[in-house]
Amino acid sequence: MTVTANERLGLNPTDPRPVEETRPLVDRTQTNPLFGDQKMKLGLFGSNCSHGLIMSHAPSTYEVTWAHTKEIAQRADRLGFDVLVPVARWKGFGGSTNFNGNCFETYAWAAGLAEATERIAIGATSHLPTVHPIVAAKAATTIDHISGGRFALNLVMGWVPPEMEMFGREQREHDARYDFGQEWLDFATRLWTEEGSFSIDSEFFTGDLLEAYPKPHQAPRPALLNAGNSPRGIEFSARNVDINFASLDTLENIKSYTDALRAKAREDYQREIKAMTYGLVVCRDTEEEAKRAFQQVVDEGDWGAAGNVIKIAGSGESQSFDHAVREMQERFIAGWGGYPIVGTPEQVTEELGRLHEAGMEGMIFGLIDYNEELKYFGERVMPLLKEAGLRH
Repeated sequence: MTVTANERLGLNPTDPRPVEETRPLVDRTQTNPLFGDQKMKLGLFGSNCSHGLIMSHAPSTYEVTWAHTKEIAQRADRLGFDVLVPVARWKGFGGSTNFNGNCFETYAWAAGLAEATERIAIGATSHLPTVHPIVAAKAATTIDHISGGRFALNLVMGWVPPEMEMFGREQREHDARYDFGQEWLDFATRLWTEEGSFSIDSEFFTGDLLEAYPKPHQAPRPALLNAGNSPRGIEFSARNVDINFASLDTLENIKSYTDALRAKAREDYQREIKAMTYGLVVCRDTEEEAKRAFQQVVDEGDWGAAGNVIKIAGSGESQSFDHAVREMQERFIAGWGGYPIVGTPEQVTEELGRLHEAGMEGMIFGLIDYNEELKYFGERVMPLLKEAGLRH
C-alpha cells in the first residue's frame, strides 16, 4: 500500500473550499484584450530574442536587453496593441547570427512585463516537454495575478531535437508529442480549475493529492494559444485553445483554413476558436522603400541559420512549417516563415483588412527594427486602421 506524504506527516488532504475564496472569477473580456472587441487584433512577436523574426544582418537598433525589450513592450501598450508573444528558444540555430540564440526565458520575461505594462496581454511561450505542469500552472497563475488577468500561454509541443537533447530527452514522434501535450494540458487545467485535491495516473503523469492555489485571476483559466497547423495540431487547437496561429501563402488558403478550423471546433467540440496569423511587417512612406528594406533583409540573410531551420522543418520534425518550406524559403529569412506585409501605411492597412475578411481576427508580427518602426506604425498605420473600422 502506498503511503502518501500527507499520511507520513500526519496531515489531512486538502478539503474542498468555496470557489469564491480561491478564485476571483474575473470576466476575461474585461481584463484580457485577446477577448476584447477590437475587430483586427494586433500583437508583437519575437521581441525577446536575438534578431526577432529576421535571419539577417540587415541593420537594426534592436537588441536583447531588458531595458530595450521593456521599452518596446511599453510602447506597444501605449499604442493600444493587444498582445506580446515571445519566442521560446533554448539553443540558437547557428549560422553567422546564431539566430535566436540570445533569448530571454519567457515565463520570467512575461512576469516582468506584466508589472511594466497596464493593458496589453502578455504571453509566455512554453515548450511543454521542458516544464512540469505543476510548475507551469503555478507560474502562469502568478503572472496572471501580476498582470490583473492579462496572461496568455502559448503551448508548443517541442519541435527542435537539439533543444530536447539539452534536457536529456529524445524527440518524440510528431503525433506522440500531441499525446503528451494533451495530458500535460489536462493536468494543468485541473490545477487551475479544481478545488481540493485530485490524483492522476496516466501514460505520462502520475501523482496523488495534487492541488494548486491560488487559482488564476482569469476564469476559468489564462488564455491559451497554439500554432499547430498539421492535422493533429489543428485537432489539438480546436479542442483546447482560444487562438490558433497560422501562416499560409494566399488569402484563398487562409479562408479555407480558418473556415475548417472553426468548423472543427464547433462540430467536434462545441466551442469557438479564433484564428490569427503571424509574419513580418515592413512599412515605409513609399512602396519602393518598403520593398527595398524587405529585399535588404533577404540579401543580407543568414542562410546558414535558415538552412538549419529548413532542414529541421523539412525533415518531418515539424509538420506545421512544411508548406512554407516548400513554397517560399525567403519567408524564413524575412519573417520566420510567416505572412509578409510590405508596403505603405495605406497598403499595410488594406492587407490587414483582407486578412480579416479571410477569417483572421488578428496578426502578431515582427519588425526589422521593433522600437523605431513601432513608433512609425503608431503614427501612420493605427489612424488608418481606425478609419477602416478595423480598430477603435
